[in-house]
Amino acid sequence: MILGLLDEAQAGGARLAPICEVLGLDQRTIQRWKRQDVGEDGRAGPLQKPANALSAPERREILDLANTPEFRDKSPKQIVPTLADRGEYYASEATMYRVLRAADQLHHRSPSKAPAKCHRPAPCTATGPNQVWSWDITYLRTTVKGSFYYLYMVLDVWSRKIVGYEVHEEECSELAAWLLQVSCDAEGVAAGSLVLHADNGSPMKAATMLAKLQELGVATSFSRPSVSNDNPFSESAFRTAKYRPDFPTRPFESLDIARAWVAGFVRWYNTEHLHSSISFVTPDDRHAGRDVALLERREQVYARAQARNPERWSGDTRDWTRVETVTLNPAPEPKEVIPA
Repeated sequence: MILGLLDEAQAGGARLAPICEVLGLDQRTIQRWKRQDVGEDGRAGPLQKPANALSAPERREILDLANTPEFRDKSPKQIVPTLADRGEYYASEATMYRVLRAADQLHHRSPSKAPAKCHRPAPCTATGPNQVWSWDITYLRTTVKGSFYYLYMVLDVWSRKIVGYEVHEEECSELAAWLLQVSCDAEGVAAGSLVLHADNGSPMKAATMLAKLQELGVATSFSRPSVSNDNPFSESAFRTAKYRPDFPTRPFESLDIARAWVAGFVRWYNTEHLHSSISFVTPDDRHAGRDVALLERREQVYARAQARNPERWSGDTRDWTRVETVTLNPAPEPKEVIPA
């Protein structure tokens, strides 16, 4: 029956991958069932009850034990070793968990916050400047061990331009909110037109910062906890900064020196750095739209070179097409389905 319903859903336009996700099946399992022509749900399993299955009294004994005053606040991981120390055995940890789950007794009951499932951030797509920004804070070493300066940086995802930056002696949401206000004013960002992505740091989610975002009409997007890959553009910009040949090998001696170096880096990054991900144009040129004419000139240079010596070209000239769309955290590629 399940294969028939699956075929009916696919005939209606549904894709196999989401169907399998809902059913809790792997795509290859469906393909194997079709090859074997089982006709039914292959998960039906044996009709006979396993000989080593727990009896109803044994399951009740496990539940009674787990609900005693001694063990009602403990998990099977703690119950089993305690019983083993007494020379007692009722069931394995996995079996205890299975029995408790079947009885709907596996709930978070401690005062601590229950574990939450972290979902991948929704994709944010930009087709022009000032549509999607990302920001983050990184450390800059000082001459005092354990003390740092903090580089705040706001980056336009589409153009890669650093639209705002500051270096401070502390990390706090008030400074971050002020930088966001200044950056939006400088770029003339209209309310409701911008998405700002950040990680899960305290300055990013503090009430002051969230209030400023609401005031400016900026939509929010956040990385999953401890997943730096969710904020790749800011991380990449920080890496570029810290691996520059002129990045100081010794700690910054003062805040003014740190600010001067960062100002020089931002100037170079925005106006001189030919960024590989945007067809090797500078972020400033792309942000201002000057890259269109620049890339067209490059195309013409290569066309003339090919016309002069066509025998030296085995195919088309280098592709200088403009990167029109940039997506932050794109949806994962669907798995390739092997034909049955």
